[in-house]
Amino acid sequence: MINLIRHAEGWGVVRGEQVLPLPGRYPTTADVLDGGVRSARALLADPDPDAASVPLAGITPLNPLPDARVHCQGANYRSHMVESGMDPDRAFNMLFTKSTASLSGAHDDIVTPAHVRLLDYEVELGVVIGKPITGPVRVTAANLADYVGAFVVGNDVSARDVQLPQGQWYKGKSYRTFCPIGPYLCVPEREEVARWSELRLTLSVNGQTRQNALAGDMVFKPAETLTEFSQLETFAVGDLILTGTPGGVALQPPGGIAQKISGLLPEAKKWELFVKGQSRSGAYLKPGDRLVSTIRTDDGVLDLGAQHNTVR
Repeated sequence: MINLIRHAEGWGVVRGEQVLPLPGRYPTTADVLDGGVRSARALLADPDPDAASVPLAGITPLNPLPDARVHCQGANYRSHMVESGMDPDRAFNMLFTKSTASLSGAHDDIVTPAHVRLLDYEVELGVVIGKPITGPVRVTAANLADYVGAFVVGNDVSARDVQLPQGQWYKGKSYRTFCPIGPYLCVPEREEVARWSELRLTLSVNGQTRQNALAGDMVFKPAETLTEFSQLETFAVGDLILTGTPGGVALQPPGGIAQKISGLLPEAKKWELFVKGQSRSGAYLKPGDRLVSTIRTDDGVLDLGAQHNTVR
């Protein structure tokens, strides 16, 4: 595993608590996953004790995928499906997009639009495309490593009072700052790609753990998702797929009786009551809330780093 970090001075590779600057410029993600990774391997294999380095703690990470197109899976963890009232055994792969403008850095603030009342969080494993996909392909566990350029921590921030009442998933999830990414581009070795299911996703709000699950809880795995997506979309190196979130989000569906009653109401009234009911929950994000999101294997061999975001 190699952890690359983008910051104000360029790209670097993480070595312990230090960051070694990468020589050269890498204007695209494809460039950094090619020449940048080669430079990083050389630096780590033969470190110069006199080489300049920067303390990791003093770096503010920038979004490592500034030009990525963002594709997403919805309700892809069994735990999230169950809490949402869905049957995981009768589900389909829900695919959608977020705007590139929603991307932000791992330490950036999450800015709440003035009209949003139900701001939610979703820690997600991001798969960065490492090989162009220009037509239908069959991705399997055996060749998955051909298509994975890196893993990243992502947060699919969502305005539920836009997403659901308006039926606007793209709008409700695409406001600026609604997709913190990083801090690292975690470039796994080929044999490490197969350990994706061992990655543990966690998210806490003000020190309270809200989400904690293994990526292996996914219903639709990365290989089959890439296969299905390839029938619909062309991908460039550096594009991003967010693979869904575990249970523990703020959104909780109304009870069965309430749902039956709301089904008899006019559409506008139904959603008015939905927003009013959800607003009573203390789980939705508020200005001043501090989020910490991590993804790593329990043995620490793969560690995608930690996001620290404040809501404002």
